[in-house]
Amino acid sequence: MENNLRLAIFLVALVLLLFVMYLLRKGRLPIKFALLWFTAILLLLIVAILPDMLLWLMNLVGFVTLSNLIIGILFVILIFITISLTVIISGQREKIRILIQEVSILKEEVDNLENRK
Repeated sequence: MENNLRLAIFLVALVLLLFVMYLLRKGRLPIKFALLWFTAILLLLIVAILPDMLLWLMNLVGFVTLSNLIIGILFVILIFITISLTVIISGQREKIRILIQEVSILKEEVDNLENRK
């Protein structure tokens, strides 16, 4: 891998790291999502520092070209992110259901109290 490409990957990882840290400080990104991005940044840094590791992994897994390996890795990362977001959405859906039930109970109690007066 050429030094220019390694430097570009390192700079992209650095910019991503700074941006994620900025979003964390502003409270616009939850920590659980930031951990996903930190993992991706760590992978970018490993690729920038140890570029031969990708070639070793390519030969180990049996990919013919390096681009196929990178696309495969990105595909797995996207599946992981999708599963994580699905779990989070399911949890929020359950919380919303409970909240709706509690609000309905409170509304009924308020209506009962108003009818007594």
